[in-house]
Amino acid sequence: MVNLPTIDMIRTGQNIARLRRQAGLSVRDLQDIFGFATPQAIYKWQQGVALPTIDNLVVLAAVLQVRMDDILVTDTVTQVQISA
Repeated sequence: MVNLPTIDMIRTGQNIARLRRQAGLSVRDLQDIFGFATPQAIYKWQQGVALPTIDNLVVLAAVLQVRMDDILVTDTVTQVQISA
């Protein structure tokens, strides 16, 4: 059995909100940076309902001046049997 990491969406969302505030950015600022018509996607990220796509995660990390690993909160709870 191997322990594999899983993303904790709620804690990752809380982390995105914390990092955004720490960077002095509003939800509207992020909306403008990403070119979103509405702020709904960002609110969903912060609520842990959805995760940013990989390309948005790359941009988010650059904007917040952190590594992608610093945004994602993971748990190692999933056990998987790996067979050769």
